[in-house]
Amino acid sequence: MTTTTKTPQDVVEHLGKLIHGIKVAMMTTVDTDGSLRSRPMWTYDKDFDGELWFFTNDHTHKVDEVQKDHHVSLAYSDPTRDRYVSVSGRCALIRDKAKAKELWNPSLKAWFPQGLDDPNLALLRVSVEKAEYWDTPNSKMVQLVGFVKAVLTGEKYHPGDNQKLDRGAPRHN
Repeated sequence: MTTTTKTPQDVVEHLGKLIHGIKVAMMTTVDTDGSLRSRPMWTYDKDFDGELWFFTNDHTHKVDEVQKDHHVSLAYSDPTRDRYVSVSGRCALIRDKAKAKELWNPSLKAWFPQGLDDPNLALLRVSVEKAEYWDTPNSKMVQLVGFVKAVLTGEKYHPGDNQKLDRGAPRHN
């Protein structure tokens, strides 16, 4: 994979485009015994600004985990379009009715039948600190030609773009 020079803002914008449309991320948290646990989380699809938001019930094991250790990882995958994104950051439990209303989608009633009035409804905010993505925007035919060329010339195959982003520590609690 090639690594091109892009500004941090270019990388953030492209990261947002890659995540856009991927409905589910695998969220990994640190369990109380130090082991890692992953589970699917429905991603709120909005313009990426360095934070990712998820609805949750405030009485779940993952909430206990993120309150003990705020470090989380999110993995996004869209194999049909050769898009892969890994994000890590700090997660916080947020109880903010106005923010919940802003992010609300009627399909969330499947998990929260009482809607925004559900007393256990809360949000998880992930402040992204680091991210890496792999993106192969070319058609399968272009990829195949590149692969064959690499085999015939002995040069390394570079199917797409790979970028890393380090935003540093988040600014809020």
